[in-house]
Amino acid sequence: MASYRDLIAWKKAIELVTEIYRTTAKFPKDELYALTAQLRRASVSVPSNIAEGQAHYSNADFRRYLRHARGSLAEVETQITIAHNLNYTSTENAAELGKRIDELSRILAGLLASIPDKLGTRNSGLRGNV
Repeated sequence: MASYRDLIAWKKAIELVTEIYRTTAKFPKDELYALTAQLRRASVSVPSNIAEGQAHYSNADFRRYLRHARGSLAEVETQITIAHNLNYTSTENAAELGKRIDELSRILAGLLASIPDKLGTRNSGLRGNV
């Protein structure tokens, strides 16, 4: 693999960050240093962890960083739910972001499963097997 920029997971994560920034730009200004900032940080963490993990050139490190990316993605999903419950975003927007999050989650799981471990076997990407 030449670069993290070649990974579909990284590309989809960058697209998600862009949509999160567009969404949070419409949040109330009093949320700027609260939910807006937290949601932006969590979303930026997803592609950042993918890039950092791939750049380490170690399968173990890459798997660890991909798990961090999945954790950040779960944070984003939780925070979108909170934003929707507070009427900061529409049902349609929350659903669209949810679709993107689900797709990226599946891509990350597949990527995790494709990375050989020390013995050269592939992992399922599920907790306890990675």
